[in-house]
Amino acid sequence: MENSDTKIIDPQTLEQWTGVLCEQEMPIFSNTAYNIYNSLDKNKGAMELASIILQDPNLTAKLLKVSNSVHYNPSNQKMSTISRAIVILGSNTVRELTIACSFFESIISPENKHRANKEIGHAIHAAVQAKEIALKCNDKSPEEVFIAALLNNIGAITFWCFGGKKCNYVAELLHSGQYTPEQAEEKVLGFTLKELGQSLSKSWNLGGLIEEAIIEPDSSNIRPQIVHLANDIAGAIDEGWDCEAMETSIIKLEKLTGEDPTSIVETLKDNASSAIKIACKFGAHDASQFIQAEQPLPDPVISSNESTDKTQIQLHILQDITQHLSGNIDLNLLFEMVVEGIHRGIGMDRTLFSILSLDKKSLDEKLTLGWAKPLNDQKKIKLEVSSLPANLFYKAINSNAGIWAKPDSDSILFTPSVINRIGKSECFLLPIRSDNKTIGLIYTDRSTHQKPLTEEDFNVAKHFSQQAIIGLALYKINKT
Repeated sequence: MENSDTKIIDPQTLEQWTGVLCEQEMPIFSNTAYNIYNSLDKNKGAMELASIILQDPNLTAKLLKVSNSVHYNPSNQKMSTISRAIVILGSNTVRELTIACSFFESIISPENKHRANKEIGHAIHAAVQAKEIALKCNDKSPEEVFIAALLNNIGAITFWCFGGKKCNYVAELLHSGQYTPEQAEEKVLGFTLKELGQSLSKSWNLGGLIEEAIIEPDSSNIRPQIVHLANDIAGAIDEGWDCEAMETSIIKLEKLTGEDPTSIVETLKDNASSAIKIACKFGAHDASQFIQAEQPLPDPVISSNESTDKTQIQLHILQDITQHLSGNIDLNLLFEMVVEGIHRGIGMDRTLFSILSLDKKSLDEKLTLGWAKPLNDQKKIKLEVSSLPANLFYKAINSNAGIWAKPDSDSILFTPSVINRIGKSECFLLPIRSDNKTIGLIYTDRSTHQKPLTEEDFNVAKHFSQQAIIGLALYKINKT
């Protein structure tokens, strides 16, 4: 592949197109997909997955919005934090939804044209149909089938979103009626969009069912067959309920599910209506208009502000914490919610919860959000606690209510070892105490955006840290 530092203006080869789409047009999705599957490979825990998602506030908001929809959360258990979503839905489902949300975050823009939205609408429709077929077949992971169907035509989707003038050339050939889609793509690009999808899948290391369905369209395995059948169904519905392709699809569904044709058709119609709602949840409002439902749904109401108000985030997460404290307390989940509450609730760039070592000479990383590390760096953050001279962390663990440190007025506390480890940014440091002893520390800052901290921010952060202290006390009481 071309050197990533070299910007390709007019890609010519399949390799160049793949590089441009991954590195120049969709870097957010490329990084998220890599990190998600890297966490899968290394069997990392729920908080590592949450940390990947929480790097992007827009992705976080979209994931929680989709997670709370009836389609994914029929029991209507409110999820205000990524940590709680992982507990309720499971890590695998949240991973798959993250890939989907990140994908739409990368491709949906006001510049998407007719054909791009049509491809996106088809993909969402096929994904919903695929998930429902998988459920009927008692599939072990219907969410995985959903994502595989969603990304099955990823080459076509990305091309029609970002192909520029080449899209117009392909469209002109198709409009002439003298070329099949594959012939038009070959003539303009030198390769087909299916081949582009295969190349992108490998580059993004999507693996598993996604890659199997893309690279082996004629696979004899049932799960890739479901993916392709769902694509056929979405296309047949566009063509018309009485078309030959629909009859063929219904016969295949009869064999798979054992249901009668009348029930199958009713289910397919319900799925098409659900697909429109799901498309809107993903933010694909324009694309939803291309999904053919039996009964047209009302025009979606598009919020002018997708990001949730910080006060609402604080309230919702505090409600989740309160609910958790009233039952069997899981300390790991409690601290995950507290850290996420501070990080998202007051809009911080980096948040760290660390445990004080037995010799009280260091604070050792337990949870981090927003802490950029090299992908292959698995080393935990270790903060030196020094009393001579007293540094930032020493003062913090010996304070009762926490400190608000400012580099200008507290420069003496930012010793070389502190600066070397965390830099020199305005920050909050909140000690976590149990039985009047400090056992850990929450550190948080806005080192990336350098937005000033406020008294209100400090009070909110202290309130969240107090929930952790209360939880620790209740946990000890319940254990005695």
